[in-house]
Amino acid sequence: MTRLSSAVRGLITLLAALLAVTAASATARATTEPKAPNDFVALSTVDPTIIQEMRYFTVHNFVGERIDGYRQPICILTRPAAEALHQAQTELRSQGYTLKVYDCYRPQRAVNHFVRWAEDLDDQAMKGEFYPNVDKTRLFEDGYIAEKSGHSRGSTMDLTIAKLPARPTRPYQPGEPLVPCFAPQDERFPDNSVDMGTGFDCFDTLAHTLDPRIQGQQRANRLLLKGTLENLGFVNLAEEWWHYTFKPEPYPDTYFDFPVSWKSLISGD
Repeated sequence: MTRLSSAVRGLITLLAALLAVTAASATARATTEPKAPNDFVALSTVDPTIIQEMRYFTVHNFVGERIDGYRQPICILTRPAAEALHQAQTELRSQGYTLKVYDCYRPQRAVNHFVRWAEDLDDQAMKGEFYPNVDKTRLFEDGYIAEKSGHSRGSTMDLTIAKLPARPTRPYQPGEPLVPCFAPQDERFPDNSVDMGTGFDCFDTLAHTLDPRIQGQQRANRLLLKGTLENLGFVNLAEEWWHYTFKPEPYPDTYFDFPVSWKSLISGD
């Protein structure tokens, strides 16, 4: 009986030690999670009227699953970029429009997730919508995927324009039929934005901002977004009508990896 009790006590001591090590490890991870610098803000605290549809927090993106590092569906930006967007929103609202952001600050771990996905040539679940005409072996060579992203510096965002009043876009249902991102607007996945000629994150040359095949109202919509933002210091990426960077960037050479969450914006523990 004494031997059994000693063995039980030893086992209890061992389990307690293991639990202590596990708890200490979890605490260490929690305290070492990177935080945002003080001049990063949630866009909603600067302008709550800008619509946020944070695609990488959802499964409706070219990967087909929530992307690493997106813990909450919020847009985080450097304060100068957020304040400039507020100015753009003021101008657009006076014309009956609103801005809508799809992505803002993007942690490096999310970019790493994109790279892993691009290297897995067997995973083509979302090809039918986002890259129907592009061979996945060419995603790096054609510049659709890269190991670094300007989004990780905090002053780049992906956005569009919606007509007011803007009704919410219905949620994407995993497994629903996919329609090419360059199909006519009434055929592709519904979006409450104006018609830009392609959907967001369309891996196709038709998404080039000034592609000559985009004409009429679609071109006018792209130019409205482009003209409004460029007048306030934003620079467009010519290959993506939705991609803009506010200049000068506060962190032109720094790629951050703090998670997209409210907690990242709170100083201290």
